[in-house]
Amino acid sequence: MSHPITSIPVARVNGHSLTPTGQHLPLPALPPASATDDAAVVRLVRRRVADRLTREAKAHESAAGSAMTMEARVAAVHRLITQALDEHATDEMNAGRPPLRPQAESRIGRAVADSLLGAGGLEPLLADSRVEEVNANGCDRVFVRYADGTRVMVAPIADSDAEMVDLIRRLAADAGRAMLGGEGGEERRWDRAAPLLNLQLPDGSRLHAVMSVTRRPSLSIRRHRHPRVTLADLQRLGTVSPALRALLAAAVRARLNILVAGPVGAGKTTLLRALAAEIAPQERIVTIEDTYELALDADPIAHPDVMPLQTRDANVEGEGAIDMSTLFRSGLRMGPDRVIVGEVRGHEVIPMLNAMSQGNDGSLGTIHASSSAGVFHKLVLYAAQSPERLEPATTNLLVAEAVDLVVHLGFTPDRAGRVVTSVRDVVGADGLTVASNEVFRPGPDGRAVPGAPLSTELAAALTRVGCDPRVVDSARWAPSGGWTQ
Repeated sequence: MSHPITSIPVARVNGHSLTPTGQHLPLPALPPASATDDAAVVRLVRRRVADRLTREAKAHESAAGSAMTMEARVAAVHRLITQALDEHATDEMNAGRPPLRPQAESRIGRAVADSLLGAGGLEPLLADSRVEEVNANGCDRVFVRYADGTRVMVAPIADSDAEMVDLIRRLAADAGRAMLGGEGGEERRWDRAAPLLNLQLPDGSRLHAVMSVTRRPSLSIRRHRHPRVTLADLQRLGTVSPALRALLAAAVRARLNILVAGPVGAGKTTLLRALAAEIAPQERIVTIEDTYELALDADPIAHPDVMPLQTRDANVEGEGAIDMSTLFRSGLRMGPDRVIVGEVRGHEVIPMLNAMSQGNDGSLGTIHASSSAGVFHKLVLYAAQSPERLEPATTNLLVAEAVDLVVHLGFTPDRAGRVVTSVRDVVGADGLTVASNEVFRPGPDGRAVPGAPLSTELAAALTRVGCDPRVVDSARWAPSGGWTQ
């Protein structure tokens, strides 16, 4: 008997309907099925397949001296699912009950395959391009935020908290496998001794999970809906105006050092990717991240020479941890034309600013801040907490030497869209203050409109790469500050 487990769209996972509250995930109509029956069969088939898969994997390792490859595991899972479904059909007929219909077998087979190979109950959410964020407070309190800003509660992602923990642990163990078509992932611990987990899923999404220090296990997933994006794309999406696009593109070509700031979820990584798209293919790029997200190396045509670096947690003996500060110093020895920091959040700020001020022009990075002016305060705080414990005045001098532009992102009033709200041109430092011109400031609706005139230095830098400063400044007299309506 054949069971095409991938031919029918998934309508249920672990016995739960995937249609969330609201009308966000319309699914094809399937024959009526008992959620209880589905869940029971899924558990039965999954248990049989998992037990047999474990025995086969151990036998393979004993015979071959190496672990089963992912290709072999996939083939074994599908073979064992078919076998288990055949056995279930035989058991039902022997008991005088009708066997499952083909649609139900397909649905159950897909749920079992997802739980053993994919992301389990997370799979349908990760497959929906409209989903931007998933938050689960335990297995059954799952909330989704869509691209249009809508938030809804959706179906459970597992039958129990224990099953949810097992799912996340498997994702952590699989993090060392191929990511976005490349190698070099680092397996991440997640247990009572290391209850906080950060990792990148195969589709590029970022997962953060917590256990032991919470009443129930929890996870948060942030999707990157635009893994390959340009400033032109962001203009079409309404994130930047034509004038901002011209300014930012020229700033990258002019090798200005740029920090992208904003609150959580404002699109900092997406804008960073768009800025990186302006870097010439022949330039060597080193990226430094806490968790792989930028994935510039996944596009060898646009960026053929990229060295991605990722931090590493300590092992069970508390040894082997590699932090961003260490990676930054190592990355500078790799001959980069540009260094891109996924997020500045600690004492790596000192080596980053030193590198920017000592010849690594054209570096990019992101930082959490509530305003463009707030970036300077955040840098002072990080520097004061670093091993060097720099005084504010010293930090401000270093910032003035290192940073050329600060670009701040925020949300539209309805929080349905992301927009650039402010751009600051750093011009110097005076004791406890970093001097800057807010060349684009928040307009009435939060979107950046022209503010202070461009400094002579910034105008000259734009001119050197063929950008007429008047193009940027012309938005001053355009309706709505030059934003496309």
